[in-house]
Amino acid sequence: MSYRPETLSVHAGQSPDEQTGAVIPPIYATSTFAQISPGVTRGYDYTRSGNPNFTRLERALCALENAGFATVFSSGMAAVTAVLSTLSSGDVVIAEENIYGCTYRIFDTVFETFGVRVDYLDFTREEQVAQIAGRSPALIWIESPTNPLLKIIDIRAIAAIAESCGADLIVDNTFASPYFQKPLELGATLSLTSTTKYVNGHSDCLGGAVTTNTESWHERLVFAQKAVGLNPSPFDAWLIARGLKTLPLRMRQHHKNALAFARQLEHHAAVTWCRYPFLPSHPHYDLATSQMTGGSGIVTADFDLSLDDTKTLVSTLRIFALAESLGGVESLICHPASMTHAAVPEEQRRRVGITDGLVRFSIGIEDVEDLLDDFDHAWSSLSR
Repeated sequence: MSYRPETLSVHAGQSPDEQTGAVIPPIYATSTFAQISPGVTRGYDYTRSGNPNFTRLERALCALENAGFATVFSSGMAAVTAVLSTLSSGDVVIAEENIYGCTYRIFDTVFETFGVRVDYLDFTREEQVAQIAGRSPALIWIESPTNPLLKIIDIRAIAAIAESCGADLIVDNTFASPYFQKPLELGATLSLTSTTKYVNGHSDCLGGAVTTNTESWHERLVFAQKAVGLNPSPFDAWLIARGLKTLPLRMRQHHKNALAFARQLEHHAAVTWCRYPFLPSHPHYDLATSQMTGGSGIVTADFDLSLDDTKTLVSTLRIFALAESLGGVESLICHPASMTHAAVPEEQRRRVGITDGLVRFSIGIEDVEDLLDDFDHAWSSLSR
């Protein structure tokens, strides 16, 4: 029998404990497992290479993403590292030019020194997408929506190009979450998620995951989890599995609040532009509504303000905490140029559109009228 996401979020991988009947499975807080005889285990030998809490979370993520395999990691960046560690010197990665700042940093300062070349293209421009096949990439790396500009990439189209040139396509699905978008169903080879964000939803632990339907990729990722030491803790895996139970409820409220917030913000006198995937004014609105079932909770706006005034604005809000990260039940505000994308060189930031006046809102599940009042108060204080 097939179940809907709301049911899968609660039950997939979370059946009662077989030994005790505990409805909520326990935390297996152990580093090692007793073996029956040398080399003969009960399924686990050492937590770096597997733990029942990892298994339960992986089963739940597989169910939500319609994936054959899932591998969990200690953070989103650990998941990124696991994928990149499978590459060889001389391999070429083609990446969307607007990617998460820490992903850019690990490309630029770590893996390029090992001989992995990364070329950046604007995947929303047909003439640049047409260049992909000619560069013979081993891996194509995109986010959709992108961080922080919320560009929507045509995953189906890029997947077709990847297949035609023998490359694998990875989609960082963190902003959309498995509830609103399923990259594997759209043709991606790998779907990566920072489970720190929407999947956990409570800003109280770190985690990452990669799902795939390709067994050879799964084997490589499991090897990286163990050999590179990228495993999560059992407690964090348990927390993420707990947070996952309310993912559909939270995501629907994130979407509802973010859309209402964006509708108000786009008409603000100081806003140069405001983006939200399900806002009709978004330049990729039709594509967003065709491959996502909801717009998620991120709103990005470019303000006609100086750097100092922008910093003052984001520091004055009361409900919105000035903090990196996103996807929690609480609302956060971020200044990408000096926070999440500070590792990206200024010239590169400006070229892709990350200005000093750009602000990223992670809209939580509070009452949206209170969020709007909070912004109005901050703006009034700045105006005075």
